[in-house]
Amino acid sequence: MRNVLIAAAFAVLTTGAAQAADIPANDKNIAYCGRISWKNPQSPAFSYPGVSAELNFEGTEICMKAKPGSGYFMVEIDDELPFKIHFSDSDSVMTLAEGLPQGKHRVKVVYAVEGYSLKPEFRGFTTDGRLLPPPAQSGRTIEFIGNSITCGYGIEAHSKDDDFSFATENHYYSYAAQTARALGARYYTVARSGYGMYRNYGGPVEGSKDCIPALYDRTLFYDADEKWDFSLFQPEVVCVNLGTNDTSLNNYDAELLEEASRDFLKRLRGYYPDAKIVMLTGCLLTGKRLEVVTTVLDKVVAEAKAAGDNEVYRFDMSPHTGSLGYGADWHPSWRQSNKMAVELTGFLRQITGWE
Repeated sequence: MRNVLIAAAFAVLTTGAAQAADIPANDKNIAYCGRISWKNPQSPAFSYPGVSAELNFEGTEICMKAKPGSGYFMVEIDDELPFKIHFSDSDSVMTLAEGLPQGKHRVKVVYAVEGYSLKPEFRGFTTDGRLLPPPAQSGRTIEFIGNSITCGYGIEAHSKDDDFSFATENHYYSYAAQTARALGARYYTVARSGYGMYRNYGGPVEGSKDCIPALYDRTLFYDADEKWDFSLFQPEVVCVNLGTNDTSLNNYDAELLEEASRDFLKRLRGYYPDAKIVMLTGCLLTGKRLEVVTTVLDKVVAEAKAAGDNEVYRFDMSPHTGSLGYGADWHPSWRQSNKMAVELTGFLRQITGWE
């Protein structure tokens, strides 16, 4: 009889512990940031780099669950150095930390790559302790719209001769993510490598039907049916870094680029009536292509200002010279991205007054 009682008590304890340890993806104490589809609350989907989940917990161990094959994430535990994890096709649970000292801890996971083909999904966390109220979230907000430079394409590659790989892409170290961290801002990213304002890399001169503005209203890059609700995130600052792929291979139509830039700026103003909108040029533009894109953006911004929009701006990041090294396929290196972040951070401080 005594053994039966002990077994019953043990069953109750272990069942309770299992329930307490499991943290479903839709728990209200997880703070998310980025465009996320909640069609399945137990397994929310996302596709853009920079999507994040953050929580506080009390315990010594924390594990993350995701759809197998979701790809790479950067992980922050308390104030320790961030590290990278990979959900391969055979991984559904990943230990983020164990053996932590008893007490309160913070964990944040940030999607590090482009998910248009991987179609990642969060599936919650587990811990040996308990979930606490979420970390306080910054009131400063930014949206970055861009291409491979914003995605962090090849930023961890060793040579410009390396081809694209998810293993060397890391949005966490892109100029965009670094700028947001420097300013203490929450941010959303809408970006894909090779895409442009009116024309994607190597696309027809008359334009690509699936350029960034054409897909901008999607919650998920790969899903045309689910439209994004712009009321869910009203950024204070919007940074648009497009034009590099539009002018690729030196066969492009500057007038079409100008028309597309003008139209997209008007659309953004409609979505975000109070935002400061910054039209950028990135570091991969040089020579004639840089001249064309800056001329187009200068004209479009000047027109908007003349029409009464005083919250639209222009900023050019320094062209890539190679002195700071290269990432894959001649893309900016980690050090070049640092430089871009320093430049953009300084400019955004000027126009926002953020310290």
